[in-house]
Amino acid sequence: MYETVKMLHSYWAYLTLLLIVIATLNALFKYFGKKEFHPLDFRISLFTLIVTHIQLLIGIVLLFAYLDVISGAGMKEIMGNSVLRSNVVEHPLMMIIAVVLITIGYSKHKKKLTSTPKFKMLAIFYTLALISVLAKIPWNTWF
Repeated sequence: MYETVKMLHSYWAYLTLLLIVIATLNALFKYFGKKEFHPLDFRISLFTLIVTHIQLLIGIVLLFAYLDVISGAGMKEIMGNSVLRSNVVEHPLMMIIAVVLITIGYSKHKKKLTSTPKFKMLAIFYTLALISVLAKIPWNTWF
């Protein structure tokens, strides 16, 4: 089960990262270009929200499966091993923060009535989320 969930989490991550980049760039370009907010912009931000939440759920399942694999390791061993610490503590925490930022940005943009504040909320929170994701992607296993 662990290998299947790991594979699903890994492949879904490509889609997740792609959508976060697209949504962030869309918000930034349209905010600075003073463009109007269209239904496509809403769909891009919503689809990014949905995909990131699915990735989070897959990641939580993977984390519990991974904890089952390393159940004999204590916290001292996990924190002392940089790979284990990254997989069990740092990566999940940063990804949760990224999903929270995307959720906050999406929720705040819906409350704004005009285009510029909508794009501003999306640009700020989605950019912070993108930075969080890029900071803790395990790049050595991606390529």
